[in-house]
This record gives sequence, structure tokens and C-alpha cells, in this order.
Amino acid sequence: MFSETPPSIKPSGAPSVAKRVSIKDIARLACVSHSTVSRALRESPLVNPDTAEKIRRIAADNGFRASAVARSLATSRTNTIGVVVTSIEDPFVAEVVSGIEDEAIAHDYSVFLANCHADPQREMKVVQSFEDRRVDGIVVTASRVGALYASVLEQMHIPIVLLNNQHPSQFAHSILIENFEASRAAVAHLIRLGHSRIAYIGDRFGYGSDSERFSGYRSALDEADIAFRPNYVLHGDGKAEAGRVAMEKLLAVRPAPTAVFCYNDMTALGARQAIRARGLGVPDDISLVGFDDLALACYMDPPLTTVRQPKHRMGQMAMQVLLKLIAGEDAEQNVRVAGELIVRESTAPPKENSECNYSSARKTRSRKSMVSSSSRS
Repeated sequence: MFSETPPSIKPSGAPSVAKRVSIKDIARLACVSHSTVSRALRESPLVNPDTAEKIRRIAADNGFRASAVARSLATSRTNTIGVVVTSIEDPFVAEVVSGIEDEAIAHDYSVFLANCHADPQREMKVVQSFEDRRVDGIVVTASRVGALYASVLEQMHIPIVLLNNQHPSQFAHSILIENFEASRAAVAHLIRLGHSRIAYIGDRFGYGSDSERFSGYRSALDEADIAFRPNYVLHGDGKAEAGRVAMEKLLAVRPAPTAVFCYNDMTALGARQAIRARGLGVPDDISLVGFDDLALACYMDPPLTTVRQPKHRMGQMAMQVLLKLIAGEDAEQNVRVAGELIVRESTAPPKENSECNYSSARKTRSRKSMVSSSSRS
């Protein structure tokens, strides 16, 4: 073993930006060839163990870091992953990306993130820009153009994994929540509580996932011999404001629904606002169920009953599939992940004569408004 203190590169002159230590510098200090340094740093068995240890000590003492660019030229890989999301403002996206990044970092990959804002053309441009930057693979969340990726893959020769793909397709690699089963379980929960007037607020941009969640809703009604009411089905855009508007319309339907199953938690958040604005209560007058189990769900008033998607885990699974594809290994083509119904305080049995309760709540709110106006005058 080498026992002497490894040589180092000494700074000289006035303080300045430190020069980056190169393989040439390490080779000069260790009195070996450039190729020997390169092999030693890659832990190649072709280098004498004592020499390899000396080289690594010199590299560490001088703050040497391998160039990612140089490494990519040598290996034809950049150790980077592109992730395309609908919007970084979406709380669902944040947890999914966290799972992707945790798995990527564990395998020495860096992550590039880009928004597509649910725009199919922008999504395709982002995917193509990632290819131009030579990423090793791409994960696309809630893809709007999933059916097109088979032909794109043939042209790009780069692995792509879709997470909660919104367009039905035969694309080979995707991670999907079991929308149908989870939605059926959510509506069945409301039926067991005694509800029969159950509405659904969907997402008109949800495509595949909305269709599957609606099918689960219909299936639960059919299994319980509850008649389907088309006027109990409205669609927003998956955001709170659209959920509020849809709920206002449902409150005008007669007979009014006593429970509402929402496409996602953000829709449920807006629906709750509309219910309260009418002087009604959750779950006293209307039970509410969401989908996703965002972090905010358990802090809503009342805490929201919802379907939990294992968002962080799904992100990890997407990255694991992508890593297999990058390595040229076989990977499962279509991974379905089970959702979990989380029962909280936003669901309860319906009150008797709920139409009377609606009317009473409106009259009470009207009287309060009249009293308030009288006191001001």
C-alpha cells in the first residue's frame, strides 16, 4: 500500500475561481497514464489495487469530480430523465414527481421537469425537446397524446413511460390507477350509507380516467338496482372552480342529490364551497367523496372521504420501469395499481326528507339575510 501523503494541486497567486481538476492533473500527480486514471475511477479490475487506491485518494484530496459530459460521450448515456407534467401547480403532480426523483437519485440520475399545461401539441414538443437534449428516458404524467407514442417511439428510439395515460392506446409501458374498481368502491360506500340519489362531477379533459371513473360509478348504481339519472352527471375540468360551478347546477336539480362523487379532490373542494354557499352542510345535507387523497384532503372541513392513489409509489414504479427499459431489460407493459378508499367525515347516511332540509336551509339563509339588512337600515 502507498503510505505517503498524496500530492495535491496548490493554488497560486491572488484568490480566484478555482480551476477544475481534470483527469490529466490526476494522472500527472499519480505518475500514471490518463487511461489508468479513468479505469481506476471506474473501479476497473484491470488496475492494480494499490495503484487504484492511490489514484482515488489523489482525486478525492483534490476535489476531482468526473465530468458528466465526458462520461456521456464515453457511455452514450447522460444519466438524465425528462419528466413531462400537466402543471407543477397540481398537488397530485408534486407527489408523483417526488417519487420519480427519489428513485432516479438512488440510481444516479438527474431529472429535468417541464409543464405541458394539458396541451397535446405542447406535450409533443416537450418530449421532442427532451430527445434533443439526449435524455436517457422520459416519463409523461396524464398524457393527452398517449395513443400517438407508439409511432413516436419508433422514430425517437428512446424509452417513454406513461403515468395515468388519458388516451386509450396499446402503448407498451404505462402505470395506471385502477380507476374503475376504486370508483365503484367509492360509490358503493355511499350506497351502503343509504344514498340512492348520487351525482357524479367528472373532468371533461380526463378522457380515459374520467371514462373509467364514470363506468365505476354506473356499475355501483347498477349493482344496487339504482336508476341512473343523466341529469346527475356534470363535467368540470378537474379544478376547484369548475367543481363549484358544477355543484351549483346540481343543487338546482330536483330531486336534488344527497351525495356527490367527484373526479378528484380539487373538484370536491369546489363542490364543498358551493354547498356551503347555499347554506347547506357536508355531510349533514350532502355527502361528498373525492379521488386522489391529496395532502389537503384530511385538512378540509370536514375531512374528505376520498380514494387514495399511491402517488409517490406510482412515481417510483414509473421510474423503475424506465430504468429497466434503458438497460435493455424486459419490463411489465401495463401496470395497474389499486386505489384505497379512505373514509373520513364528509360522508354520512342521508337525512329523511332531504328536499325539506334543502328548502329549510334556503329559508334560514334568506331570513338571516333579511335580518342583516334590517339591522343595517
